[in-house]
Amino acid sequence: MEINKEVYATVHHLIERCKDGAKGYKTAAEDVEDKDLKELFLKYAVQRDSMITELQAELHKMGKTDDESSSLEGTVHRIWIDIKSAISSKDRKRILEECERGEDYAVKAFEEARQANLPGNLKQIVEQQYADVKHAHDHIRALRDKARGEV
Repeated sequence: MEINKEVYATVHHLIERCKDGAKGYKTAAEDVEDKDLKELFLKYAVQRDSMITELQAELHKMGKTDDESSSLEGTVHRIWIDIKSAISSKDRKRILEECERGEDYAVKAFEEARQANLPGNLKQIVEQQYADVKHAHDHIRALRDKARGEV
Protein backbone atom coordinates (compact mmCIF):
# COMPACT_ATOMS: atom_id res chain seq x y z
CA MET A 1 0.00 0.00 0.00
CA GLU A 2 1.31 3.43 -0.94
CA ILE A 3 1.48 5.98 1.84
CA ASN A 4 1.14 9.70 1.22
CA LYS A 5 3.37 12.34 2.80
CA GLU A 6 0.68 13.58 5.19
CA VAL A 7 0.03 10.11 6.60
CA TYR A 8 3.76 9.46 6.93
CA ALA A 9 4.34 12.84 8.66
CA THR A 10 1.46 12.17 11.06
CA VAL A 11 2.72 8.71 12.01
CA HIS A 12 6.32 9.91 12.25
CA HIS A 13 5.22 12.67 14.64
CA LEU A 14 3.43 10.13 16.84
CA ILE A 15 6.49 7.89 16.86
CA GLU A 16 8.62 10.86 17.94
CA ARG A 17 6.24 11.71 20.79
CA CYS A 18 6.23 8.06 21.89
CA LYS A 19 10.04 7.92 21.78
CA ASP A 20 10.20 11.08 23.86
CA GLY A 21 7.67 9.65 26.31
CA ALA A 22 9.53 6.35 26.64
CA LYS A 23 12.83 8.13 27.26
CA GLY A 24 11.24 10.66 29.61
CA TYR A 25 9.60 7.93 31.67
CA LYS A 26 12.81 5.91 31.81
CA THR A 27 14.64 9.00 33.05
CA ALA A 28 11.92 9.73 35.60
CA ALA A 29 12.01 6.11 36.81
CA GLU A 30 15.76 6.39 37.37
CA ASP A 31 15.41 9.67 39.27
CA VAL A 32 12.42 8.98 41.46
CA GLU A 33 12.85 7.32 44.83
CA ASP A 34 9.18 6.42 45.38
CA LYS A 35 8.76 2.76 44.50
CA ASP A 36 5.17 3.20 43.24
CA LEU A 37 6.22 5.94 40.81
CA LYS A 38 9.29 4.00 39.68
CA GLU A 39 7.08 1.02 38.75
CA LEU A 40 4.47 3.23 37.08
CA PHE A 41 7.05 5.13 35.04
CA LEU A 42 8.69 1.89 33.89
CA LYS A 43 5.24 0.56 32.89
CA TYR A 44 4.54 3.67 30.82
CA ALA A 45 8.01 3.52 29.24
CA VAL A 46 7.29 -0.07 28.11
CA GLN A 47 3.85 1.01 26.89
CA ARG A 48 5.39 3.74 24.71
CA ASP A 49 8.02 1.34 23.36
CA SER A 50 5.19 -1.02 22.34
CA MET A 51 3.34 1.84 20.68
CA ILE A 52 6.47 2.75 18.70
CA THR A 53 6.84 -0.84 17.52
CA GLU A 54 3.20 -0.98 16.45
CA LEU A 55 3.36 2.30 14.52
CA GLN A 56 6.67 1.40 12.87
CA ALA A 57 5.20 -1.97 11.82
CA GLU A 58 2.30 -0.17 10.13
CA LEU A 59 4.71 2.13 8.29
CA HIS A 60 6.69 -0.91 7.18
CA LYS A 61 3.51 -2.51 5.78
CA MET A 62 3.07 0.67 3.73
CA GLY A 63 6.61 0.53 2.39
CA LYS A 64 8.14 3.18 4.64
CA THR A 65 10.57 3.09 7.54
CA ASP A 66 11.07 5.48 10.41
CA ASP A 67 14.49 6.61 11.59
CA GLU A 68 15.71 5.85 15.10
CA SER A 69 16.38 9.40 16.26
CA SER A 70 14.28 11.30 18.74
CA SER A 71 13.17 14.88 18.40
CA LEU A 72 15.03 17.95 19.58
CA GLU A 73 11.92 19.01 21.51
CA GLY A 74 11.95 15.69 23.36
CA THR A 75 15.65 15.96 24.06
CA VAL A 76 15.07 19.36 25.64
CA HIS A 77 12.22 17.87 27.68
CA ARG A 78 14.43 15.05 28.99
CA ILE A 79 17.22 17.45 29.88
CA TRP A 80 14.72 19.61 31.76
CA ILE A 81 13.40 16.67 33.78
CA ASP A 82 16.99 15.72 34.70
CA ILE A 83 17.72 19.25 35.92
CA LYS A 84 14.37 19.63 37.66
CA SER A 85 14.66 16.36 39.57
CA ALA A 86 18.22 17.15 40.63
CA ILE A 87 17.33 20.66 41.81
CA SER A 88 14.22 19.55 43.64
CA SER A 89 15.96 16.72 45.48
CA LYS A 90 13.82 14.18 43.68
CA ASP A 91 10.59 15.90 44.73
CA ARG A 92 7.54 13.76 43.86
CA LYS A 93 5.26 16.67 42.99
CA ARG A 94 7.73 18.29 40.62
CA ILE A 95 8.55 15.05 38.82
CA LEU A 96 4.83 14.39 38.36
CA GLU A 97 4.33 17.95 37.09
CA GLU A 98 7.02 17.44 34.49
CA CYS A 99 5.66 14.03 33.48
CA GLU A 100 2.23 15.57 33.04
CA ARG A 101 3.73 18.29 30.86
CA GLY A 102 5.27 15.60 28.69
CA GLU A 103 1.93 13.80 28.54
CA ASP A 104 0.27 17.05 27.40
CA TYR A 105 2.51 16.96 24.29
CA ALA A 106 1.60 13.31 23.62
CA VAL A 107 -2.15 13.86 24.03
CA LYS A 108 -2.01 16.87 21.69
CA ALA A 109 -0.11 14.86 19.05
CA PHE A 110 -2.66 12.04 19.19
CA GLU A 111 -5.61 14.45 19.10
CA GLU A 112 -4.15 15.99 15.94
CA ALA A 113 -3.51 12.54 14.42
CA ARG A 114 -7.12 11.55 15.06
CA GLN A 115 -8.17 14.41 12.76
CA ALA A 116 -5.91 13.22 9.93
CA ASN A 117 -7.17 11.10 7.05
CA LEU A 118 -5.52 7.83 8.09
CA PRO A 119 -6.17 4.48 6.38
CA GLY A 120 -8.45 2.03 8.25
CA ASN A 121 -6.12 -0.14 10.34
CA LEU A 122 -3.83 2.79 11.14
CA LYS A 123 -6.81 4.88 12.27
CA GLN A 124 -7.88 2.09 14.65
CA ILE A 125 -4.35 1.82 16.08
CA VAL A 126 -4.15 5.59 16.59
CA GLU A 127 -7.55 5.61 18.33
CA GLN A 128 -6.47 2.84 20.72
CA GLN A 129 -3.12 4.46 21.41
CA TYR A 130 -4.84 7.80 22.01
CA ALA A 131 -7.04 6.14 24.64
CA ASP A 132 -3.94 4.65 26.30
CA VAL A 133 -2.07 7.97 26.26
CA LYS A 134 -5.11 9.87 27.56
CA HIS A 135 -5.49 7.34 30.38
CA ALA A 136 -1.80 7.71 31.30
CA HIS A 137 -2.11 11.51 31.20
CA ASP A 138 -5.15 11.51 33.46
CA HIS A 139 -3.51 9.07 35.88
CA ILE A 140 -0.34 11.20 36.11
CA ARG A 141 -2.47 14.33 36.58
CA ALA A 142 -4.44 12.68 39.41
CA LEU A 143 -1.19 11.64 41.12
CA ARG A 144 0.17 15.17 40.65
CA ASP A 145 -2.97 16.69 42.15
CA LYS A 146 -2.72 14.30 45.11
CA ALA A 147 0.95 15.24 45.60
CA ARG A 148 -0.06 18.91 45.55
CA GLY A 149 -2.75 18.22 48.12
CA GLU A 150 -5.51 19.18 45.68
CA VAL A 151 -7.53 15.97 45.92
